[in-house]
Amino acid sequence: MSVREEKTAQQQKREPGAGLSNSAVRENGSAAGDVRSSRAVCRVCSRLFREPKLLPCLHTFCADCIRQLETFSAPGAGGGRSRAGAEGPARGQVPLTVLCPECDSEVDLPSSGVDGLTTDHLALDEVLMETLLMERSVLCDLCSESDAGKRCEVCCLNLCDFCSQAHRRQKRTSSHSIHSLEDLKSQGRLSRPVLCSLHPGQELRLFCEPCDLAVCLECAAVFHRDHQCSPTHDVINQHGDCIRELVSGSLRPRLSRLEEAMRRVEISKEALKIRTDSLASEIRAYARSYASAVEAHCCSLLRTLEELKIQRRNQLNLQSVQLQQALSDARGGVDFAERLLTCGSEAEILSAKGVTTRRLMSLLECGYDPHPATVGIDNGSSMYFLPQESAGQVDGFPVVGVLYAKTVDPSKCTIQGEGLQQGVVSERDEFTLVCKDSAGEPMGKGGDPVLVSIVHKDRKDCVVETTIVDNNDGSYAVSYTPMEPGSYSVWVCVKAQHVKGSPFVLTVKRKFQHHRGIFHCCSFCSSGGAKEARCGCIGTMPGGFQGCGHGHKGHPGKPHWSCCGSVVEGSECVRSLGLASLRGHVRTVEL
Repeated sequence: MSVREEKTAQQQKREPGAGLSNSAVRENGSAAGDVRSSRAVCRVCSRLFREPKLLPCLHTFCADCIRQLETFSAPGAGGGRSRAGAEGPARGQVPLTVLCPECDSEVDLPSSGVDGLTTDHLALDEVLMETLLMERSVLCDLCSESDAGKRCEVCCLNLCDFCSQAHRRQKRTSSHSIHSLEDLKSQGRLSRPVLCSLHPGQELRLFCEPCDLAVCLECAAVFHRDHQCSPTHDVINQHGDCIRELVSGSLRPRLSRLEEAMRRVEISKEALKIRTDSLASEIRAYARSYASAVEAHCCSLLRTLEELKIQRRNQLNLQSVQLQQALSDARGGVDFAERLLTCGSEAEILSAKGVTTRRLMSLLECGYDPHPATVGIDNGSSMYFLPQESAGQVDGFPVVGVLYAKTVDPSKCTIQGEGLQQGVVSERDEFTLVCKDSAGEPMGKGGDPVLVSIVHKDRKDCVVETTIVDNNDGSYAVSYTPMEPGSYSVWVCVKAQHVKGSPFVLTVKRKFQHHRGIFHCCSFCSSGGAKEARCGCIGTMPGGFQGCGHGHKGHPGKPHWSCCGSVVEGSECVRSLGLASLRGHVRTVEL
């Protein structure tokens, strides 16, 4: 048998319950509910360890629990899923891998499967201690007949009273320290011997350096004859120091850093929770305050709406009373006049003619005669709710939603621009109508019915067409182009009512006529003596000259325009000549 096979056989055949009878292990296996130490309980089955095996990640589980884990191999290695208890991979194949149930690390199983894993003897010691603490009986490891009451700490054997006395009488074991199991249980110190799986009864007391394996005396003599084997107590310090250096020199500082980092993370988690809870409370308080502000704004809008309803209803009631009184007066006058004309005699009619006529004339002149467009116009259609319009702040919170309830007051409307006072023939003029409410504030919105009429005062059939553009801000741009000079009457009405100052007077002038000739002394001089040159004045010259000359008949006696004869240089041309007549006049030249 080779050394590797011998090593594997030792791991496979070691009895996990050495020093503890199988019956005791079976009895205690289901009593994990009374276990005081969690190190004696498997994390998978939640029972006392049965054949505990140590995974490469240093977590211990029962061998049967590890066999129940699903295994997998690396991608591309012909993997698939199987049970860890299945036969291990053949030589050269990729080893099976399982996930540790505690840390989720991927660990490789040895080629011999679960049985090839290292047995956790510390876990067996814990199981033994828990078994004793649960006051279960433990058989003597030597005679296996009587209950054990003593324990040899050197041999790690549980002994009954008879075997304990025999153990003391033997020369080889007379110096061993034997203590009561009750004392050891109270002190929490208990260990068991690690025996060789190939040679029962032989304790592993030697360590083979080349094979890195603990062996017994017979294994050293048979399988490790040419190897350097040393007593375990001689090499324990060397190998223990190596593990101790790894722990104290590297892993302990890292453990401290990890614990500190974990502590900071926990502090951060707690601070995060406190901060989020505080922000949540702040948000809820803000939301409640904001909701209160919105509710207050809503109540304010409803109060304003109710006040507007009462105000406009009172106005309609007043208008209704006025109309009722006017109707009663008009109906009384009409009924009396019709009855007089229908039923009265000539004398009766003539006798009541004076008072009847005066009453009817009074009704016509002073009676209330409303325009149909001005009656019943306030039906609430001028009120709007603008939900997106900013309404300022309420208790420090910005709110939106405005109740628009302005009504245009024609008597407050104004006209801007000079296009309403004067204009020029064939030139486009314009002015702006600004609508305002009863408080004189701009309306801020359009949509009101606006009427503009421009009529010639002398020629009623001469009407100027107007263009009205709603600027949607309460102002209206009015443009027109007059074609005839003269005085015009301009009506500007909103809702069939004249605005303040309407009707207006518009004066339209002719377009300024520029001179087309030259400003000269006479046509003879300005043309260089040309006979065909003519002038707009009435002057003539003998000798076949068609224009004027100094000292001759009709000459104005001063410089004048050749187109119209006007003696004022900056004047308007008063003569409108056709194209044919202009050809004979002197053109404008530099003299």
